[in-house]
Amino acid sequence: MTIRQTPQTPIDEPVARLTRDGVEYTLLGTAHVSRKSAETVRRMIEEGGYDAVAVELCSSRYRSITEESAWEELDLFRVLREGKAGMVMAGLALAAYQRRMAEQLGVEPGAEMKAAVEGAKARGVPLQLIDRELGVTLKRTARRLPWWQRYGFGVGLFFSLFSREEISEEEIERLKEGDILEATFRELAEGSPALYESLVSERDRYMAARLRKENGGHSGRKVLAVVGAGHLEGLGSHLRKGTTDLDGELTALDEMPPPSRILKALPWLILVLVLTGFALGFARSPELGWRLVATWVIANGTLSALGALLARGHPMTVMSAFLAAPLTSLNPTIGAGMVTASVECWLRTPTVKDFKSLRDDVTELSGWRTNAAARVFLVFLLSSLGSVLGTWIAGARMFVELF
Repeated sequence: MTIRQTPQTPIDEPVARLTRDGVEYTLLGTAHVSRKSAETVRRMIEEGGYDAVAVELCSSRYRSITEESAWEELDLFRVLREGKAGMVMAGLALAAYQRRMAEQLGVEPGAEMKAAVEGAKARGVPLQLIDRELGVTLKRTARRLPWWQRYGFGVGLFFSLFSREEISEEEIERLKEGDILEATFRELAEGSPALYESLVSERDRYMAARLRKENGGHSGRKVLAVVGAGHLEGLGSHLRKGTTDLDGELTALDEMPPPSRILKALPWLILVLVLTGFALGFARSPELGWRLVATWVIANGTLSALGALLARGHPMTVMSAFLAAPLTSLNPTIGAGMVTASVECWLRTPTVKDFKSLRDDVTELSGWRTNAAARVFLVFLLSSLGSVLGTWIAGARMFVELF
């Protein structure tokens, strides 16, 4: 497959054309934050005579760019109860990162995807959402990381929001060489082929299978697929040579890889080691035993409470972090962040105004701390990190005391 621009398509964006199963696919490579890309999408839909338009969106991302009230309907207690706080926070952080870049250029984030959605609706042709759910991609990505890198993965994403370095439009245009997710995690992806696989390559396969499934049995149909330019080669290759078992391909790419046995056993191993340490301490002397207990409580509680304090959590939230962290660190089924975020949400329930301004507020660190909805997630993150750090510091100190 060659990427080319033809006289029939006098545009600056990379375009590839191919036919599979009688369906003619036009793949348009775009930058996710680019005036030029949005304009090209509009022009191609108006002039191309396409029978369907496909976009690099999943249902949740589609909803976020087409429904202004999407975040207003977020049920925080349900998110926390179902253990999805990390995924929702990652989605917010990614959207904020893209929004910051867009604000520097005066263009709406995802404008080219929105232009494709609106163009398909205006022409009355089917719109096909072909990307894998963002949450699945992030979970599969995280599963491929060693446990100590998972925290770097999330924290790196979060703090990348607050870089004040200006990004030129020329640099944004270079996103055509990659993908918004791959660009966000570029340093991690470059050092890890497995990570690149889940962020980019797997999605090439997924989108190719979705395109063929959506358009199977429609010989003669012309389809415009609007995707990040980093997907152009991979998507085209899988469209031409991909599997015939489309359902099997999609199911396999939607499944969660099983956690490693070490990661699965680690929380229980920590529990056994800490309780064994307490037992050894008390066996030697009550003073040593209580000193070890105090070390565990103070390290876990103080650092988790410090995290909640840095997030500007309610004083009762900070207190709950101090009390909960020493216990949740010994309970593999619940984390300190879940407790503290729930307390913060209960004490200072976000208002409709908080949800309405959520997408704008999270582009700045101050917004995460002042917006009540965003602050719940910040409390979750920082109190969890504090508890993790406290666990390892306390464990190291206990080892020194015992040996």
